[in-house]
Amino acid sequence: MNPAEIDSRNLEIDPLGKFGTMGPTDVATDLKTYRLKVTGKIGTPLSLSYDEILKYPSLTEAVLLICPGFFANNGRWTGVNLKSLLEEAQIRKEAQSIDIVGAGEKRVRIPLKELDQKRILLAYRVNGEALPQKHGSPLRLVYEDAYGSDWVKYVDEIVVL
Repeated sequence: MNPAEIDSRNLEIDPLGKFGTMGPTDVATDLKTYRLKVTGKIGTPLSLSYDEILKYPSLTEAVLLICPGFFANNGRWTGVNLKSLLEEAQIRKEAQSIDIVGAGEKRVRIPLKELDQKRILLAYRVNGEALPQKHGSPLRLVYEDAYGSDWVKYVDEIVVL
């Protein structure tokens, strides 16, 4: 199944207890010392605490996560819209893309033009519950139409390129 080819609008939301998981599941983060860094081709570098991130307007979207050959989970993800964070950081005109970086330097590159075309957010809740550690707490990239391998867990940096 290619996530970009599936109309998930009428799919039921899967219970969190049935969600599959791949990749790291045991990265522990101290929310008191956690910082999300926004760096690169920006006018204002950011270093945001978890509590500061929670103060941004939240967005809740039903987005299908597909790990080909393993599982597909449709969840209701709540978090901060990437575009909101990047607007505060004042992206420079020459910027073309962003790298989302998480545990073990796992990263995915997203063209800036996709931020207006897809549901892309940094989730801190799923199905009304705090994002569990095994699913990437404190922040996980939710990336509509991308395979689960691109849904970076334990996000701690956004680099504007």
